[in-house]
Amino acid sequence: MGLNDLAALGMALQESELLSYEQAWTMPKIYYTSPALLDIERERLFGKEWICIGRAEEIPNPGDYMAFQLCDEPLVAVRGEDEKIRVMSNVCRHRGTILTRGNGHSRRLVCPYHHWSYDLEGKLAGAPRMDAHETFDKPTCRLPQFASEEWRGFLFTNLGVDPEPLAPRLEGLDRQISNYHMEQQKLRWVADEVWHTNWKCLIENFMEGYHLSPLHKTTLAPVNPTKLCSHFEPGDAFFGYNAGYSADYPRSTRGHPDLSDAEVVNCVMFAIPPGLVSGCGGDYSSFICVQPETTDRVRAKMGLIFYGDGWTKESVDHAVDLFNATMAEDKTVLVDMLRGMASAHHARGPLAPAAFEGPVLDFYRYYSRRLGKELVAGA
Repeated sequence: MGLNDLAALGMALQESELLSYEQAWTMPKIYYTSPALLDIERERLFGKEWICIGRAEEIPNPGDYMAFQLCDEPLVAVRGEDEKIRVMSNVCRHRGTILTRGNGHSRRLVCPYHHWSYDLEGKLAGAPRMDAHETFDKPTCRLPQFASEEWRGFLFTNLGVDPEPLAPRLEGLDRQISNYHMEQQKLRWVADEVWHTNWKCLIENFMEGYHLSPLHKTTLAPVNPTKLCSHFEPGDAFFGYNAGYSADYPRSTRGHPDLSDAEVVNCVMFAIPPGLVSGCGGDYSSFICVQPETTDRVRAKMGLIFYGDGWTKESVDHAVDLFNATMAEDKTVLVDMLRGMASAHHARGPLAPAAFEGPVLDFYRYYSRRLGKELVAGA
């Protein structure tokens, strides 16, 4: 793939901003298969946009931490003594060793190599046998810190310098899901997987209802059939659709008392690109945190959050089994999709109307606003 191909892709993306939902077509296959494009995405999207890393309740108490990686940056989210969550570099300032892995609890982040330690705000707390060093200034040594923000219980971080706050950009979405009170829903299941597909394919699949009835005949179709889908107006930093619940599907709970009757029977499927998709329901909600590794490998942190305390293990297990069965069907199709894109005969196809594949066009437009002009100019 050369610069001319990137420029042609940029033109196709910019065209998507002008087309109506009744005129839209899919992107060329290089949109999903180009390693050069992925390098640009990692730098300019995942390196500069707000990225969801999970739920704030994963580190509920002072001293709780959660290590993760964003692009090539090892990071750790830590809840301090002041209850504030900070996202910091997970790299020791001495010789560059990774400080910690996974989730845990500690009053200090201690490097396993030479036992340099840092407090919950990232300040150097101890550096054994370094007192005699003549030019090392201990008080100024600390772990670099990155912007972080909590929204509706989701925890976001941003590798950029002084990024624009996230919450004001989500006001339209926030109004739409406010009565669901996702911030009060509790995480009862989380898993990490690697999917063998392109990251954009995963997001597009989660965010369109066209496939719900054809692909998920016995899993999701009885719950959220395609015929009950409707599109809603996107914002600059979000897009999505409504997936209505079948009247025949039994619900475990109504959800928060603030929900209207119409909201009770609706699931708001939303994306905060490039790294979060979620299905917001009154009784329980799902989410996937998305990070690309290669053009055909994406890390997916998946979770289910539930409203209220009356959930039995059987009910939670049923929700988890349904989610996993649905995701297994999606993964099979997405692997085959990339195989199909390798064909010399692959061609762009028309998108279904807004109610069914409108969010795919919304995603193209989001992407074009961030990268379209740069790609046309030669990346």
